[in-house]
Amino acid sequence: MSEITMTLPEEVLSALHLTPKQLGDEMRQASAVKLYELGKLSDGVAANMAGVPRVVFLSKLADYGVDTFRLTEAELIEDLANA
Repeated sequence: MSEITMTLPEEVLSALHLTPKQLGDEMRQASAVKLYELGKLSDGVAANMAGVPRVVFLSKLADYGVDTFRLTEAELIEDLANA
């Protein structure tokens, strides 16, 4: 596993009322969600990055306003027709 170090002003921790560990976990999860939303990571890889099981990751997407399903209306209609 790789490690990335960030330097942040102390006021960030104070404003968010988080410990450095909690902030790191929050940033890792938020980054994973955004990379998933952008289509750069699959849900499984993003869940691994966030450090949670895939099912938990998918359920947390709503907390960030990200859709769990990425099918367009046309793709959904096609899937239903093929079912």
